[in-house]
Amino acid sequence: MKKPELPNTEEKRLETLKALNILDTLPEERFDRVTRMAKRLFNVPIALVSLVDENRQWFKSSDGLSASETPRDISFCGHAILGNSTFYIKDALEDTRFNDNPLVTGDPNIRFYAGHPLTAANGEKIGTLCIIDKKPKKLTEEDLTALSDLAYTVEQELCAIQLSTMDELTNLSNRRGFTLVANHYLNFNKKQNMPATLVYFDLNKFKHINDVYGHSEGDNALQLFASVMKSSFRNFDLLARIGGDEFIALLFNSDLNSADEMIEKLSHHLKSVVSSQELEYEVGFSYGLIECNSLLPSSIESYIQQADNKMYECKHEQKNHE
Repeated sequence: MKKPELPNTEEKRLETLKALNILDTLPEERFDRVTRMAKRLFNVPIALVSLVDENRQWFKSSDGLSASETPRDISFCGHAILGNSTFYIKDALEDTRFNDNPLVTGDPNIRFYAGHPLTAANGEKIGTLCIIDKKPKKLTEEDLTALSDLAYTVEQELCAIQLSTMDELTNLSNRRGFTLVANHYLNFNKKQNMPATLVYFDLNKFKHINDVYGHSEGDNALQLFASVMKSSFRNFDLLARIGGDEFIALLFNSDLNSADEMIEKLSHHLKSVVSSQELEYEVGFSYGLIECNSLLPSSIESYIQQADNKMYECKHEQKNHE
């Protein structure tokens, strides 16, 4: 077994990693979303966001692996951070650097590994986005590009940690956090030739809830709607609260018809939750849909504005039928 060498800028690299204040923090949806997507896209049992500390590799996100960390001197990721491109092992049993590695000869029985280094803003490699399989596997050039694209998304999320990108009330992304990564997600989706749909939500009669029942009850309605969004949409869709009572969802691999089906599910779930909590008010919504067309490229802000316009058309129609 060959232990990974230390990068030439190891001291600066460790300073960069520790300055993020991310080590040993709780799981976060922003990273779990990426590992779920990677696991599904590459059809592998394990996907990780791995951060390489002084003596260990620690997993900020782990899908398919129960361990939270492993020693650095037996890590594959320790090798991956030494380069700029994807570190790719088709069959670890046929590679003299790894064929007697404890992670190969024992649990999790790694055979295939591909890890793309995560680069901080100052150029230091602080970890990897990696995918693992228990059987040998080959990747195409297209696969390698897709893994690189997803790794870039993780890098954007790491940068976002240092900014104000989360809505504290609902624990969804705020508008800044959403737009920071949504354009990249859209580009990735288009490269994979998959449709995407943006949904713009506005809660109905929210001012009435605040005026009649108080702002604390208004906050409760916002938290309730955010919770129902999380449980109604898929765990890799991108959700955000972008205004007082305005929310958006970027639905991947979804055309307008499938998006409508998910919104119908959301509506039924919301009514059920409101009924079960015996609230004195209704929590309803108007929405607008816009398909993010790869043939007509546009920025995420443009899509948001188009979906917002559709939402107001919907709200106007509802008022006409009251």
